This record gives sequence, structure tokens and C-alpha cells, in this order.
Amino acid sequence: MSTASEFRARVRSGAFNSPTAGQSPGFAQANVVILPAADAADFAAFCELNARPCPLLEQTAPGDPEPKKSAPGADLRTDVPRYRVFRHGVAEAAEPTEITNLWRDDFVAFLLGCSFTFEQALQQAGLPVRHIDLGRNVPMYRTNIACRPAGSFAGPLVVSMRPYRADQIDAVHAVTDRFPRMHGAPIHVGDPAAIGIADLERVDFGDPVPVAAGEVPVFWACGVTPQLAILAARPELAITHAPGHMFITDWLDEAFCER
Repeated sequence: MSTASEFRARVRSGAFNSPTAGQSPGFAQANVVILPAADAADFAAFCELNARPCPLLEQTAPGDPEPKKSAPGADLRTDVPRYRVFRHGVAEAAEPTEITNLWRDDFVAFLLGCSFTFEQALQQAGLPVRHIDLGRNVPMYRTNIACRPAGSFAGPLVVSMRPYRADQIDAVHAVTDRFPRMHGAPIHVGDPAAIGIADLERVDFGDPVPVAAGEVPVFWACGVTPQLAILAARPELAITHAPGHMFITDWLDEAFCER
């Protein structure tokens, strides 16, 4: 088991560029959004209005790539396994492993809570996490649930999904509800069509996982939601983590267990 700083060193060296579920257990993971300072206030307001999918943990000063609160000495230009680059709301196909050449003096970075943080607690409670067991990225889907707009930022909620037996749902809810700054309890259990998902095999992000007989899909608000809001806002340049490829902080998971 590596510490968060050891893991980030592997990422920075290019030795790791895969999804981060199950990596550096015990350390909190975060979604990343990087925007020009001109767009920062509106995006911060979007996070405040949509705290379930966008729980804001840290906001950096303009031009500073170091998240001083969550990981002193880290570098958000190099310490995320893969990035997505958006120009005027259009995502580029390539997912770079570092963005040093794209960094600007007016960039503000936002770190948002991530549900990967509560997965170790689920496992410790005897509640398996399917995508970790299968070595896959978590499945993520657009929904028909609209976020509250702020400035030009708007769009649908994105959810992650993990399947569980019906008799496990109460325990799953109880475990994840203790992590409100990491998306908290599920937002929906059961019929995917009720939230606008037509086919669980057709993921919008990540990898599909099987839902076995006797299991039901369980959905959580997801930190990929801002990436769809960026499509609507169309900032000149924006950079995020690639879905499932998180920034691992020095904060411990237990620091976010509030109940």
C-alpha cells in the first residue's frame, strides 16, 4: 500500500495512468476542474448550488498549481493520471497525462469530493464494490435530472453506479451517508429509466459492470457532472480529470466520515 505522496510520485513519473478506484486506500480522492479566473466565480456558485455532485473541498489561487490545503508539494499539472481538455466547450479526444504546457497564470483549480473515498468503508462493512473487484472503471451515466444553473454553467446530473442485493441497500445507505462531502448517500435506487438511463450497458463514462440476479443498481451523484456543465458554459479553455482518474490527496478518508 502506498501513501498518497508516493502514489502521486508514480503518477508524475508516468508509471501510473489508469483509473484510481482502490488505489492508495485510506486517502481521500478528489475530482479536478481547472478554469480561467474569469469563470471561477460562476463555477464556485455552481458548486454551492449543486453541492451533492460538486462538494467543493479546495480552490487554489490563480496561477498556483499546488493544492496547499489537501496536498502540500503536489502539482495539479502532473499529479492526475489522465486529464480532459475542453476548448470552447468541446472536449479533445486525447487525454494527456500532464498539462504543464497548457497551464496559464490565470488558472484556478477546484478539488471536489469523490465517491471513491467511501469505497474502502463499503468494503470494510462487507459490501463489495463491483468495479474494483473486476479491475474496471466505475460506470457513470447522464441523467434527466437538471442541475441548478449558475452563470453559464448548467447541465444534467451525472451519476455513478454500484450494484447491490436488495437486503444490502440499508447498509449501503448507512455507510455512504456518513460521507456527505464525498457525494453522501445514494440519490436513486432501482429502475434506471426513472432517472433517464435507458441501458446500463451503454455507459457515458467508465466501464459497464454486470448487475446479477437479485441485485439492483444503486446510483450516487458524481463529480463528472461539472464536465457537462463545461460543455454548456464553453469557457475558452478548461481542464478536468479524465472520468475515474482522480487526484489523491493527503487527507485521510476518515476525516470525511461525519456521522
